[in-house]
Amino acid sequence: MNTILDQLEARRAGARLGGGETRIASQHAKGKLTARERIDVLLDEGSFEETDMFVEHRSTQFGMEAQRIPGDGVVTGRGTIGGRLVYVFSKDFTVFGGSLSGAHAAKIVKIQTMALTNGAPIIGLFDAGGARIQEGVEALAGYADIFLQNTLASGVIPQISVIMGPCAGGDVYSPAITDFIFMVKDTSYMYVTGPDVVKTVTNEVVTHEDLGGARVHSQKSGVADGAFENDLEALSEVRRLIGFLPLSNREKPPVRDSYDDPERDEASLDTLVPANPNQPYDIKELILKTVDEAEFFEIGPDFAKNIVTGFGRLDGQTVGVVANQPQVLAGVLDIDSSRKAARFVRFCDAFDTASSSTVPSCCSPMPRRRFPN
Repeated sequence: MNTILDQLEARRAGARLGGGETRIASQHAKGKLTARERIDVLLDEGSFEETDMFVEHRSTQFGMEAQRIPGDGVVTGRGTIGGRLVYVFSKDFTVFGGSLSGAHAAKIVKIQTMALTNGAPIIGLFDAGGARIQEGVEALAGYADIFLQNTLASGVIPQISVIMGPCAGGDVYSPAITDFIFMVKDTSYMYVTGPDVVKTVTNEVVTHEDLGGARVHSQKSGVADGAFENDLEALSEVRRLIGFLPLSNREKPPVRDSYDDPERDEASLDTLVPANPNQPYDIKELILKTVDEAEFFEIGPDFAKNIVTGFGRLDGQTVGVVANQPQVLAGVLDIDSSRKAARFVRFCDAFDTASSSTVPSCCSPMPRRRFPN
């Protein structure tokens, strides 16, 4: 029996190494954590329970039968954040560049299904090169299965994507239809296809950063809801965001103990709004002085700055905040700010989060999605 257990532990140790020490060192040299290190930072210590550790791809063409690595480029499982259940998958760039095969996709779909069935958020950590070309249509079909689960889970459980490396093709499409997307500056990119293909087709030379870097998506396109300096900061902020959200649309957002007196007076707010209506002021000052402990998680801080959206707490209860920002374009609503606000309010409505706005609004409740039987 001991021999069998020793063999099992040896197999586990091999699977945890992913693509090997050399590729792990290369990942670290780029300032990036490995797939498993990211999970360790994201989840509560010792809470991660891995699934399908020994899954391998099924391809036998182009010499792939001689290249089988346990896990097949993605680590999946469940754990807790602040003691609350979440499901997670983390792409492993050290294994086939994190590319997606049929088996790789099946692992992700399985964890998506578990999250939807059990009513808990799912967090995807992306660092991948798209579909595995050796598998062709089978890999592309795997993306279709993932997209289906994304749409079925929409409005039912929170879906969060963190782009932590170069991502192309299907590894961009799937995050784009989740609720929140965060990126890491200088190391993460999102684009349908890379600079080399762009140059071949259009003869235009463009850098990875200009084509789909964190700056582009957090400031111009609005695809990303935040851009952070490094992996550690991004994962820490995801942990913080989870603290504001319900596990599913069957539950209320969590209530936290508040150390602010709900009856407190904030004299500085009496003079916040200038007497001159043409003089701007910072609406974020009002938000920070109103919410509990001045804790406000802003969504899309660098995009459409003329409107501010995010989560805070009032007397311990999570609320969504939508506020015009007089400091930018006098706080007027344009296309980008309207889209930003509408998407945020839609999320709050789907997950029964109270929404507070600085302007009058009239919203009809959206029909609620039902959990699968």
